[in-house]
Formats: sequence, C-alpha cells, structure tokens
Amino acid sequence: MENPVMKYTELEYIGRGTFGDVCRALDNATGGQVAIKKINLQELRKKELRVYELMVMKTNMNPNLVNYLDSYRVDGQLWLVMEYMDGGTLSDVISETYLSEDEMAAISRECLQGLDFLHSNHVIHRDVKSSNILLRTDGSVKLADSGLFAQLTPEQSRRSSVAGTSGWMAPEVVTGQPCGPKVDIWSFGIMGIEMVEREVPYWNETPVSPQLLIDIRGTPKLQQPNRFSPCLRDFLSCCLLRNEAQRWSAKELLQAWGTYKLLGQSVLVLHHALSKQVLP
Repeated sequence: MENPVMKYTELEYIGRGTFGDVCRALDNATGGQVAIKKINLQELRKKELRVYELMVMKTNMNPNLVNYLDSYRVDGQLWLVMEYMDGGTLSDVISETYLSEDEMAAISRECLQGLDFLHSNHVIHRDVKSSNILLRTDGSVKLADSGLFAQLTPEQSRRSSVAGTSGWMAPEVVTGQPCGPKVDIWSFGIMGIEMVEREVPYWNETPVSPQLLIDIRGTPKLQQPNRFSPCLRDFLSCCLLRNEAQRWSAKELLQAWGTYKLLGQSVLVLHHALSKQVLP
C-alpha cells in the first residue's frame, strides 16, 4: 500500500533485464540501495507471465540468487524491487580482466550452488550467461533475471518452449526437444569457455549464428587447451555433453569439487578479481 515513488529515490539507469528496464535506487527509510525492475504491463500480451515471474521470485529465495524485496503496481507498470549488486556483471569483469583458474573456480562454485538450489526446487533458469551473473564487492556471486524461469511440476517435468540466448542454448533447446534442468548446465559450460577465452564460442563468425556453428562443428572446445589444467578441461567437458542424459547435474558438479583441486578455492579470490576492474 506504500507509494514507491515516495519510498525510493531513483539514482540511475543500470541496464535492461528480460521484459523490463532496471534502475538503481535509494531506499529513503534505510539508506540502502536497491535495484528496481520496471515492467510495462500495457505492452505485454500475457500479463499473467509477469505475475508468474513475481511468484517464482518470492518462493525461491537463496544466497546465490538476486533476491526479491518488494513489488508495486505503478500506473501501467509492475515494479519489482530487488537487492542491488554493486560489483556489476560477470560480463563486465570478463571484458576488463583475465580471470585466473582460482577466480573462475570461485565464481563457478557460487553459480552452481544457485543452480542446484533452483533445480532442487524444480525450477529451470533458462538464460544462464555472463550478463546474468551479478557480483558484489563483498565477494557475493548471484544468478539474476528470473524473467525466463520455468517452474516444473510432477505433471510437467520438462519444457518444450524455446527460451534463452543464442550462443548459450543447449542443443536440445535449439532442436525443440523437451528440456530439463540440464539445459542450464550446458549454458554454464559455455559461460566457462567465455570466462577462459573472453568470448562466446563462434560469436564473431558472422553472419552464421553461433548456435548453427555449434550444430555443424560440434561441441565447443578450448582453443588452446594445453594452457589450462586437466581439471578445468575435464570440468568443462562434463558440462558440455551433447547427450543431456550424460551431462552432469549441478549437484554432481558440486560433489566433484573435492576431486578437482581447481574447485575448492575461497570466495576471497573474488575480491582480487573485482579489485582489478573499475567498479561503478
């Protein structure tokens, strides 16, 4: 019932999420910063989808997800108020600096913990990519943008709709096959290559789409694999198996953490990664 225009002071536009612009704002009561996603309901054909997004956000709170704080109807808009991440996106970090294997391991672990939570609650993210991974200068790493989340049920344990971003989509998504949570693991593996090589596989080979080249040339691989540890190469190969049944789950990848010495580093290394870029 509060008036959000009075409760929050908008500071700046910070980007666009699925179906809405996002701004940074000040909570006038607490002095803390928040992110507000503004969704224009008048332009949406299926307004119930945004109510669905809101409900998925409210029922899936986790330290590795950008969490919901509040929501408002403002004229023809739905405002979703979320926690603000002051370290920018993983895409920003990748563009500014080269990540070490330890830094990639710390980021990957946090992402997998978020994915394991979603998948354990029968939710698929469906748009895992570096621009949807947000960081905070205290070392937090969180999955963002719930606009394409898909809630599975006992009656519907797989989804057939095509959703996601070309270049990160799993093969089964592109071919229109019924998909499960492991579509997120393929996207996570592509993001792993992105962290290593600072670009998405086949991204610059226009006009052919990355997704078509993946279909033609097969599973993306590191361009110079011998520069990296066998642990990293094995880890990526477990994520990028074309056969969904053989592809590892988030839980299996987390359980392998102890086996791969690469994957056990303190999140403190993330401070080092963030300190090497100019933060907003």
